[in-house]
Amino acid sequence: HLPYDRPPLSKQLLTGAWEADRLQLTTQDRLADLHVTVQLGKHAVALAIGGFGVGPVICLNDGSELPADTAVIATGCSPRRLPGTQPGTTGLHTLRTLNDAQRLQAELGVGRRIVVIGGGFLGMEVAAVARMRGAQVTVISPREPMVGAVGRAVSAALVDLHGENGVRMLIGRSVEEIVADAGRVTGIRLTDGREIPCDTVVAAIGAAPNTDWLTGSGLRIDDGVVCDAGLLAAPGVYAAGDVARWRDHRSGRLLRVEHRMHATESAAVVAANIMGHDLVYAPVPFWWSDQYSAKIQFYGWPSAAAHLWQGDLTDRKAVVLYTDETGSLTGVLGWNSIKQTRAARELLIGGACLGDVGQTRPLAAG
Repeated sequence: HLPYDRPPLSKQLLTGAWEADRLQLTTQDRLADLHVTVQLGKHAVALAIGGFGVGPVICLNDGSELPADTAVIATGCSPRRLPGTQPGTTGLHTLRTLNDAQRLQAELGVGRRIVVIGGGFLGMEVAAVARMRGAQVTVISPREPMVGAVGRAVSAALVDLHGENGVRMLIGRSVEEIVADAGRVTGIRLTDGREIPCDTVVAAIGAAPNTDWLTGSGLRIDDGVVCDAGLLAAPGVYAAGDVARWRDHRSGRLLRVEHRMHATESAAVVAANIMGHDLVYAPVPFWWSDQYSAKIQFYGWPSAAAHLWQGDLTDRKAVVLYTDETGSLTGVLGWNSIKQTRAARELLIGGACLGDVGQTRPLAAG
């Protein structure tokens, strides 16, 4: 496929509200106008970093090579798969690509028995869509859903929301194996021996950066392609998007983010630096999640200390602030509070502390 937008895969496309053509980000004519050549159906198998005055060379699976002045690694991630599962098992799904979404969409419907393994963003969104389409849904998660991203109080509110919509939540449980008959999923078996019959299993257990093809390239690979603060991995080689792990100039830590806006913003910094600028990548991460009638937005970074600033989680309209050990804001979350969340974002960007924002109430630690 030509480039398309990924977040709607687990939202508007899976519900059937959008057709696939609405996800398209560009056209062949637009790419031609930009003098961009797209080679579909091919993939890179190796990267050779050139010596002094020699640019990188990308080796493709058809045996051809692409010499370059500059290479940008934007190979993203691939979904993690359940150990021991057989490829091609009917009814067993991951969700990462348009093709994945279309296959899964065909299995959602009234009366279908769906098991979602994983309580992260993706798993909870798939559970919501499946339930809205009339399926019987069970979510299996070893820990509280999305707790690492939103803290315990918001996670508990999400569990309540799904429970009210008829989703069965099995928290603190793990899957022993997928049960199949004649190559078709028939259920899952938990580590406690309990078996849950189902028609479809969705494994939403995270993703791993696509770096295997870079073995032997000389690049530093450590949970992604390690880059400096300007996303430079080696002379003439940059990385952008999910696969990039960059040195944060503020904290000195290596960071990697798997959100839609990061892909856009990191690409813009890489493009500028290729053109001779010397930009530092210093994003304020942003993600959003649609689950039933809830629109959840998050800016910044989560932390253990969470504080209710406006509204109330029980009313499903709230703004939550997250702070570090000094009381400085690290992140803000809005639940059906778009305008108020933008105001909180400005406080975050301005370097506000908890004492600057008025009255708050502490929430359960994450």
